[in-house]
Order: sequence, then structure tokens, then C-alpha cells
Amino acid sequence: MSLQAEAIEKLCELARLEVTDPEMADFTSKLSRIVDLVDQLQAVDTSATRPLAHPLELPQRLRPDVVTESDERALLQRNAPDVGNGLYLVPKVIE
Repeated sequence: MSLQAEAIEKLCELARLEVTDPEMADFTSKLSRIVDLVDQLQAVDTSATRPLAHPLELPQRLRPDVVTESDERALLQRNAPDVGNGLYLVPKVIE
């Protein structure tokens, strides 16, 4: 499928790109090749192909979901200059 210059101009307008006339021929040929490649990929019969989540058929080894650290918020907030209700208070920077 060959793209026409009018289609490229419309795409450039939608993308807010300014394309000069010398660039238009280059863009047209390159985008046409990309569209031709996509057409080739769509022509391949994949009806007998299983979808893959991962190329290796191995089970995921997951670690147990357990708490490994204790809550040390009060200890960590002792170094903060200003704390209120468990939150770090900072000066207002936007008015």
C-alpha cells in the first residue's frame, strides 16, 4: 500500500509537524515502506499459534508476601525539622 502525499500532510497536521517539500518525498517513501511491512505481518496466518506470556515455559518463583521490616516512622521522623500527624511538613513554595 503506497501512501499519498495528501495522507502524509494530514498526518503531519494532526501531529503538529512542519514538513518541507523536500522532506515530504522522503517521509512518503519511508512511511509507505513501514505500512507495507505491517501489511506483510498481517498477511501471516497465526491462527494455530498460541499466545505467549513468556518464551520459556517455567513457573514464576514468587517470594512469600510477608512483612520483613518494622514500622520505624517515629524514629526516622526525629531528624525532620517539622513533622505533624506523621507527615513531613515543608514550607509552601507556590502561592
